[in-house]
Amino acid sequence: MLDLRAPTLRPEQGERLVRDVYKRDFRERYEAIHHGDSWKLERLQHFEEQGSASRDALSRGDWAEALRLIDERREDLLVSARDDERRSSVFHRVRVVEKPLTPYLQWELYSLRQRAEYGERIRTISAEAVAASESDGPLPEVVILGGHTLYQVVYNESGASQGAVRYTDPDIVGIWESYIKELYRAGEDVESYFAREVAHLPPPTMNAE
Repeated sequence: MLDLRAPTLRPEQGERLVRDVYKRDFRERYEAIHHGDSWKLERLQHFEEQGSASRDALSRGDWAEALRLIDERREDLLVSARDDERRSSVFHRVRVVEKPLTPYLQWELYSLRQRAEYGERIRTISAEAVAASESDGPLPEVVILGGHTLYQVVYNESGASQGAVRYTDPDIVGIWESYIKELYRAGEDVESYFAREVAHLPPPTMNAE
């Protein structure tokens, strides 16, 4: 277990954004980053991805189609990777994992391994390792863009996105970026984790979700 406590996030210190506004704000701020890195912490073990054909195939139980559609997006990832390189920006991600893996997480780890091939720096960390930060509940879903903007992404009980709370106070952004960096340093590269824990698994059983 990491002897490291997560900072707090108080909604009243940020600004609530509905989903469409959050998506637009995120895109504009992300594309404006030059010579700055971004960090994401993912904690939930199940999400309802909206607008993902591969995620829809998983929901139908069509595992082969879900993986085929992940593989089809390589050109889009290459374009994004070249854009990030042009802006001298690197996206880092820490993915908390619990075992046994949920069907969603098994699917997402295929996606994350592919993203790592195109420049995202992604590491996994076990839920046990962050237990010291979760005495009052699971860690939040957090994205930090360019060291200036923090989003706490908000989800409903089924795991569907409901927008985000945006924080721009430098102290809040800075302390959370430091925390996620510590988790990243303690984590395992997604490719080695995938090879050991995921590659051999049979297709997930959807009623486990």
